[in-house]
Amino acid sequence: MRNKYAVIIICIVALVIIEKENKIISRVSDRLTLRRSPQTEPPVPYNASLVIIDDNGSYPEDMYVENAVQAGRKHILLMATTRTGSSFVGEFFNQQGSNMFYLFEPLWHVERMLSIGSSGTNASTSVWVYRDVLQHLFLCNFSMLERFISPSPRDHITPALFRRESSKALCEEQVCSPVVKDVFERYHCKTRRCGPLNLTLASGVCLGKQHRVIKAVRVRQLDTLRSLVEDPRLDIKFIQLVRDPRAILASRMVAFASKYQNWKSWAVNGDIPIEDEEVKRLEGNCNNIRISAELGLSQPEWLKNRYMLVRYEDIARYPMQKAAEMYNFTGLPMTTQARDWILKNTHSAAETSGVYSTQKNSSEQDVPHLLSSALSTLGLRRPLNRPFILSFQSFQSVKHTALPVYGSEACWPARG
Repeated sequence: MRNKYAVIIICIVALVIIEKENKIISRVSDRLTLRRSPQTEPPVPYNASLVIIDDNGSYPEDMYVENAVQAGRKHILLMATTRTGSSFVGEFFNQQGSNMFYLFEPLWHVERMLSIGSSGTNASTSVWVYRDVLQHLFLCNFSMLERFISPSPRDHITPALFRRESSKALCEEQVCSPVVKDVFERYHCKTRRCGPLNLTLASGVCLGKQHRVIKAVRVRQLDTLRSLVEDPRLDIKFIQLVRDPRAILASRMVAFASKYQNWKSWAVNGDIPIEDEEVKRLEGNCNNIRISAELGLSQPEWLKNRYMLVRYEDIARYPMQKAAEMYNFTGLPMTTQARDWILKNTHSAAETSGVYSTQKNSSEQDVPHLLSSALSTLGLRRPLNRPFILSFQSFQSVKHTALPVYGSEACWPARG
């Protein structure tokens, strides 16, 4: 009898040992899988099903239930187009202090994924995806953005978030995970040595901040964002940053000189062809500015006291005054830290200001200076022909699309 019980006990112990070994093998296998380099994975094409929101357990819904009015929390979207100085203006808010959560161009990931999936961004689809991603981010929910980050985050951890280092909040100690050997993070933090970004930790830090600001150059039309205003969890305001289209073009000539080699011959021999791709892009930007600005300035009920139009040229000339006006509009306190940053970074030497620098010499932002710099970048030293100069200075068919909201006091909305 004793032998019988002994055999049974031995069998049970053996089964327990086998089960434990299987669990150990499984864990080792999982870890090996996670250690495979995620950078070898090809980007996943966009699928319309991504728009459907289905948050998993790592982002519990009750984390995001809040009343914005009761909390006194502010949500600000800085709208702009490329080469309008939005990175510079975004820093006005990024430098506000410890109560600020600032995100730099999170929609970059969305645009890239949509372009991969459709051989070019589908405008009719992208506007609604942009809106939904922004809504989630303003509520500190990164789950939807994760679906557009490539390579895909693992366990909500990614080394690939675009321009992470441009957000002070994403480089705070609470979000700074240990460095992982052999994992490359292109946009790594500059203020401290951190590992890949844990988006769950980032969500927690975001929820702990009083105010949230997002900079976006990919939102084309203001009217597509109405649902954000109507969301009771958000107290959102929009700041639209505009710039003289000639200055935008001159800035693009410096930043993307290879695209403007044909302009060398035009500058010497004749006029600028209006059918040029870059001129058409400029015209499209002007149309978007006009449509959104006219809507914002008309102050419909849903936008009342929620929209402000700001000219970049005015910021370049009077940075402290315009920064104070933007802070006043948003209801945020302008801190000593923000003032000190503005003073330090608006009188920088030309050689310290790179293409994407957030330092600006206010005296070098006028159109003639920018044009001279742009043409110098293209290698032009000889005097330019008069037709080219007149063409560049006017761009009548392009600039007229923006004239109703540009260059007059009517650009400024009524203040409540």
